[in-house]
Amino acid sequence: MAEESAPAGILVVDKPVGPTSHDVVALVRRLAGTRRVGHGGTLDPFARGVLPLFVGAATRVVEYHAHDPKQYRATVVFGARSTTDDLEGELTPGDGPPPDRPAVAAALDVFRGTISQRPPAYSAVKVAGQRAYRAARAGERIEIPERTVTIERLDLVDWDDSDRDRPAAGLEIACSAGTYVRSLARDLGERLACGAYLAALVRTESGPFLLAEAHTLETVRERAAGGTLVDLLLPIDHGLERFPRLVLAGDEVAAVARGQVIRPAGAVPDPVAERVRLVDGSDRLVAIARVAGGRIHPDKVLIGRT
Repeated sequence: MAEESAPAGILVVDKPVGPTSHDVVALVRRLAGTRRVGHGGTLDPFARGVLPLFVGAATRVVEYHAHDPKQYRATVVFGARSTTDDLEGELTPGDGPPPDRPAVAAALDVFRGTISQRPPAYSAVKVAGQRAYRAARAGERIEIPERTVTIERLDLVDWDDSDRDRPAAGLEIACSAGTYVRSLARDLGERLACGAYLAALVRTESGPFLLAEAHTLETVRERAAGGTLVDLLLPIDHGLERFPRLVLAGDEVAAVARGQVIRPAGAVPDPVAERVRLVDGSDRLVAIARVAGGRIHPDKVLIGRT
């Protein structure tokens, strides 16, 4: 498929356990016939769930989803520590006895709201220009700076103590972008003085993209084979409804396509708006733009010159 005829839009995938996020991107690049595929937030191989993929011209709006909040279902096992803070690392027994359900429920209070969090040693965070996971694999000890994250919701929804030495908690989490659930599991175990690690993770929401509406890789493959992959794509501006919509006249569309600043004939949105969505008379997305001094300044032009 030629690049110019490749589909454009947002494909919401239910990433299965096993492949990396990059593996899924590579698959969709091949199926869609375009190298222009990006994703909206990495999921670890052991995790599954919502992975928004931005295909074709939609790659130009990825940055507007960089701070989308996330929601997860997580399983945290107590009574052991992990070198990677998850089930894939080397496990060592915790120091103290494993907790009961009331103790875990009470400990969660400390982690709600705006908190400081240290990313895992095995993470893609850069320290002095080096990825943390590369230093960890080389046996180097580096100090990873803490970051501020927000935990909007943290609920204990399930408890399994069939293994008294390694009880497991099921948590539901709503948090800001950049939150490490592995770190949350680790810190919860330290708070309870028994050690803990993340044993399973499902991302149920990524901003406006929901697990209930995500497509399996099997469905993606079947649609691609049948030539109907495009039917799975959401519009490029899906989830950007916070940006006011402005309909342009024909000559204004042509000017914006050339990247020109315009003073539109229609009412200009409130200048305090972060961005605006410019559409033509057919409701086709033309560009994402800024408003300044009563003028429209195109940021991301999504159509060719007319």
